[in-house]
Amino acid sequence: MFRKLGFGGVKCPRCEQKNDGQSGYCQHCGLTLGAPRNEPVLRDNRWIPADDELAVYFGVASLSGIFTKTLRVPAMARAYILQADKATEVPQGEYEIEGFFTRLNHLLRNQHAEILITRSVALPVSFEFEQLRTAEQLKVAASFTINLAIEQVPAFARHFMTAPGTVTTRHLQDLLEPSVRQLATEFIASRSIRDMADNGHLRQQLDERLQSGLKLRLASYGLAVERVETVALRHDKYDHNRERVGSLWLVADERQGQLEHTRQLDQLYDAEEWQAIAREERKQHTELRRAELKQDAAVERAELTLKESERLQALRAREVDLYSRIMDAKTRKVALDKGAGTVLADLEHELAKNKAQRDGEAADWEHVRQLARIRMQTELEVLQQTAAEQRQLAQQRLSHQLRQQAIENQIENALRIEDEAQRRQELLALREQEKAEKQRELAIEAEAHQQQLQSLTLASLAQRREAERVQEWEDQQALARQRELLRADAVKDAGNAVEVAQVRQRLEALQREGAAAEALAQHEKLLRTLEADQLHTRQQQASTKQAMQDQLAIEEQRQLLRQREQELQWQQELRKLDQAREERYARWKGDYEVLLAQQSHELARMDAMHRISDTAKLATATGPNVQALAQVMGLQIQAGMDAAQIHAHAQVVGAGQPPAPVAAAAPQARCSNGHVLRAGHGDDKFCATCGVALQETSKPGG
Repeated sequence: MFRKLGFGGVKCPRCEQKNDGQSGYCQHCGLTLGAPRNEPVLRDNRWIPADDELAVYFGVASLSGIFTKTLRVPAMARAYILQADKATEVPQGEYEIEGFFTRLNHLLRNQHAEILITRSVALPVSFEFEQLRTAEQLKVAASFTINLAIEQVPAFARHFMTAPGTVTTRHLQDLLEPSVRQLATEFIASRSIRDMADNGHLRQQLDERLQSGLKLRLASYGLAVERVETVALRHDKYDHNRERVGSLWLVADERQGQLEHTRQLDQLYDAEEWQAIAREERKQHTELRRAELKQDAAVERAELTLKESERLQALRAREVDLYSRIMDAKTRKVALDKGAGTVLADLEHELAKNKAQRDGEAADWEHVRQLARIRMQTELEVLQQTAAEQRQLAQQRLSHQLRQQAIENQIENALRIEDEAQRRQELLALREQEKAEKQRELAIEAEAHQQQLQSLTLASLAQRREAERVQEWEDQQALARQRELLRADAVKDAGNAVEVAQVRQRLEALQREGAAAEALAQHEKLLRTLEADQLHTRQQQASTKQAMQDQLAIEEQRQLLRQREQELQWQQELRKLDQAREERYARWKGDYEVLLAQQSHELARMDAMHRISDTAKLATATGPNVQALAQVMGLQIQAGMDAAQIHAHAQVVGAGQPPAPVAAAAPQARCSNGHVLRAGHGDDKFCATCGVALQETSKPGG
């Protein structure tokens, strides 16, 4: 899993030994060739990264080869040894070779290993942006500091440690700049400058938004975001001559109070300028919404969304916030005071389309609040889907950037190869990989374009579902009005009953007072008439009311079933989109894992070919290659002859006679794999061809 190779044919960065073999390790000290030239780590054996480095990593052919001097792991550093698919942390302190392997007795001293050195505290990485925009399209400059640390060593090694190297502040800035910009843009563009100026918790909210967003994107790469700090957030106003008029510090080291912020803001812009800013915000809102709603210009919509995807996402978040303000407001005036006028005008325009249903100011406002609730639900659903797509796209781009950085690092190492032919060969292979990564980058951008088109489809489906929800609510309101009519009839019946009771009371009073027979007769006649009318009306109304109630109950059940069916269909559409997105991401991840596996297999194959003996190469060669390989081996044998032997061999071959036996060359020292050791280099500790340790080397004549 952690098997990484350096380049052969370069000088060792630790011992300066010139290496002319194909092995990725130094023939003298066993260090991975191409390791970062870190003086404290390689020369002093003091394992600590530089001030601008998050991690330093390299390999050794044999783990015991790290003890060129006493090993020191300072308190400011953390060190790990990756061997046999496991990562072991080396406790801080000083070590000699025997004490080291006694304490960490599960490590194999004669096996290759990779070393990872990182910091004990997080590395601060700075980001600065000058062209962020608020909801009113006012420019804001922002500065952030993000503290990063390595949390999961295996995940970090899998993605970063594809070759010896370092992870520096510059590398992290290049990797994370798109994600930080996107998250900051969405946060700032979803808020007005006055809202931010009046928000005493702005710094904390922005820090939490960035930290949570980056944490989701970096967790699979083994990186942890320990802290995010918004250093500065500033708006500058310029006049027509591009001269700065003044600045408003929304976030600064000198944290100012709310009143001072507001006073500065009012000093920058007068009432007329604020009106112009509000008109510009409404214009931007209307243009983006109109472009999104176009049904006959799919290509234009796609291009607009590709250019303004971050802006459109921020607009949705802004609308969700404004809709929530309307829902919380008890009256229209309160909603306007809360700054929800931009979307309130759209909702009131929607309400004005159906004037027949206006039942007063209170009913109209309740209708507006309900429309706001439905639209907020729609925007939240689209936001969730779009955010998931953006996270997956960010994962793809981050992996692609890591691959590009690894190739750039390998190219730098290949340029140090002294042998011109080998350098050209390595560079040619790396340029091919670089070209393949360019093609992969185009594929990622095409995938992003496809996702944007699907986002437009999702927005269209969401708007259709929104219209259905509005219609469902209006149907429910119509049924509620019918029930109100039935309740009004019941109230009328109750009034009639009260009137009958009053007549009876008067009749009883007259009887007690001994009134004239004529008056009693009139009241009795009136009572019988009222009772008869009431009985007839009650019977008729009861029959009608029962029929209406039955009809209302049936209609309510139909509406409920229809609403459930439509909601179920909509949720199925969302699940289909989720499934399609997950399948695309799984395919990409599978292709990426296959690519890494192929590269690891190729490295292992090359390593095995370097280690195999000449006899084994000849034995395993295919028929057409046997003769060519035999000729190469013959040339290698001749290379071991002295001048007299070569001259005698040439005379025999030139005379056409079978070559006479020549005196055998002196036995040559070989490694355990059968490779001939270099003459005149008795201080080599590792084989120049395969990198194996020479403790087991067979001596001449042995």
